[in-house]
Order: sequence, then C-alpha cells, then structure tokens
Amino acid sequence: MTFTRRLDLTEHGGWVAATLPPATGHRLAESRVVEARPDPHEPDRWQVRALARVGVVRIAGVEVSIAPKLPIGRLFFLLGYAADPTRGWRTGEDLVDTGSHTGVVPALAHAFERLADRALRQGLLQGYRTMDDALPVVRGRIRTTDQMRRRYGVPLPVEVTYDDFTTDIPENQLLRAAAERLLRLPGIPGSVRHRLLRLCARLGDVTPLVPGRPLPCWRPSRLNSRYQAPCRFATLILNNSSVEHRHGDVRVDGFLLDVAKVFEDFVCAALTQALRPYGGRCRAQARHHLDEACEILLRPDLVHYTDDGVPQAVADAKYKAEQPEGFPEADLYQILAYCTALGLPAGHLIYAKGNELQTRHTVRGAGVSIFQHALTLDEEPPRILTAVERLAACLANTGGDLL
Repeated sequence: MTFTRRLDLTEHGGWVAATLPPATGHRLAESRVVEARPDPHEPDRWQVRALARVGVVRIAGVEVSIAPKLPIGRLFFLLGYAADPTRGWRTGEDLVDTGSHTGVVPALAHAFERLADRALRQGLLQGYRTMDDALPVVRGRIRTTDQMRRRYGVPLPVEVTYDDFTTDIPENQLLRAAAERLLRLPGIPGSVRHRLLRLCARLGDVTPLVPGRPLPCWRPSRLNSRYQAPCRFATLILNNSSVEHRHGDVRVDGFLLDVAKVFEDFVCAALTQALRPYGGRCRAQARHHLDEACEILLRPDLVHYTDDGVPQAVADAKYKAEQPEGFPEADLYQILAYCTALGLPAGHLIYAKGNELQTRHTVRGAGVSIFQHALTLDEEPPRILTAVERLAACLANTGGDLL
C-alpha cells in the first residue's frame, strides 16, 4: 500500500481523503495544525482538513501544504501594512513584493529577501553594543568587582565594559537568522534561494542566533527606519517556523502563518491610522478589568481614547466567528463585557466578509449597541483602506451607520 506523503489543503476548506498509517493519522490530529479523523470502515483511510493557519509543515513524515483563501498578494498586503502602515500605499508603492509566486512560503521568501535587500543597499546598519571583555588595555569602564574576584592581584588583563560601534546588532542578527531559516524550508525556488544565500554572505560577520533562545530585542527608531519592515518580517518568520514548535509529543517543522492573527494585526494598524484625524489615541491589547477586584482581565484588540485617556470606542477583530461548544454567541458576550467595563454605549466586532453577517444588535435592558462589520479583503488595497476609513468614522461617531 502506498501511503500519502504530501497533502495539499486550503484554509478552512473541505475534508480531503488520505491514506495514512494509524500512528501518522493520530499525530496529525494531535498537532492541532489540521483536523484529522479516521474512516470507521478502513483503518488506513483518514479525512483531513485545514484550520486557520497557512504555510508548509512536516508532521510525522507527511508534508502538509495549506493555501490561504485570499490571493497571495492580498494576504501579504495585510502583512505588509501591519508591519509598516506609514508607507505610500495610496501612491501605489508596494511594500511587499511577492513576485509571481502562488505559494505562501515561496512568496514569503521572495518578499523578505526583497525587503532585506532594499534595507541593505545603503550598507549594513551599525549601532552601539555594550560589551563585557577582558583586555590588555583599559577601554570604557573597569568592572572592579569582577577584576578583584577573577584576577585578584593580577593587573592584566583588565575586566572592562565598553560600547562598541558595530554591525553585530539585533537588527542584523534577525535578518541573518530569518534568511537561514527560510533556506531550510521546503519549496523555496532556486532564484530566491540564490539571493538568500547572497544575503547570508553579506551578513556573514554577524553573530548567528542560538536556536531555542529568545529573539534579540530591537526598538523602532529614526536610525533604523529602513530596517523596520524586514525586521518585522524576520520576527514573523522566526516565531512561526521554529523547529522546536511542538504540540504535546508531536514535532511540527516548517512555517505556519495564522491568518486570523494577520487579520487582527491589520485591522488594528489600519484603524489606528484611520482614527488619527479624530484626535485622541489608540491602544492595541489595552489591559482593563471587568470586576472591581481587578481579577478578571480584559484585553480588547483596540481601544480609542480621548486625549485625556477616557475610552471613546472599542473594537475586536474576528477573522472568523468563534463558536465554542455551549457558547454559540461568544463574540457578542465578549464585546458586551468590554463595553460594560469601559462604560461605553457601543462596541464593534469586525469580521472578514463571508465569515459573518453585517448587522447591529441592541442589548435588552442595557442600552448597549453591538455593531458587526464585514470587511471585504479580496478587493484592491485602496478600497480596503477606504472601507476601514468608513469603519473609523463609525467608531468615532458611535451610533453611526454600518459599512
């Protein structure tokens, strides 16, 4: 019997039949990357379907490729806008170039390499890095305690701490690690692989990251503005393609992108930009509490505050409606809790169009209105952003019309 070695699935698509050993089928089910169920009549026949994550992974010897429902270009527009919403989207400047690739991993590799190459055209970014070392001369500040503990009575070498102006900084380390990780993923086209190898060579003097350790921290600033988009993509690649990623005893090796998280990040970034003309400020994942004892934590996706810090509007992005067993309207209960805790007369749920209806609910006895908006994602980027602007107007003027 020939067992299935590759599965081609679509995000939230239908069930696909596969011939798998029982142990492999159970590992697929335990991975939580896909849903898998055995055929009650044939022990080697399984039904498999994808959930909300897209990409390519290897699980128990099976290569699973999950394609998004959205066109690749549109998915990467959402990613790119969330990474850097200040670029010239309305003028047609493409922040994320996916080339002609139709797969998530090839498109991601192409986009990252183009962004990194654009950032490095002016040369490698340099910055100050604090170093602890033992030197034959004094440089920077002497670490007296370490000198006495390690070299009591011996004048040289000297234990010192100094700032070194170098290219071996977190931004370059992230770019190198992401390029090396992409080279280990399946399905990278030869031309893109060649450019990634060239990128690694340019970053050859940068210290490689240690697998399993936290990623180095970096902060956006005026000095590293050209690096910000590729660094955000590098973080995305490294956080979603770790070889250490496991569910229980099941090892998942590859790259997986959570489309629901991409949608949430895009909505928060786009709404923040669209609400700027109305004044105030926005905060994503702001911490609030439902109870007086501050034991029940609430973290809305986005809260719009006045300049004085008073909550003015709250929104939650939901790529697909959550329907946990026993709570078929969980999203509505959640946004109602946000409105109650923040003292707001209205809350906004933002779905991807096709996953939930657009409507308005008025909560009996509370006078709270819950708006359900449907954002169409398969349109051209300018039209998507125009729809977000209309949504921002509704948030700024609670009680306004739906999109």
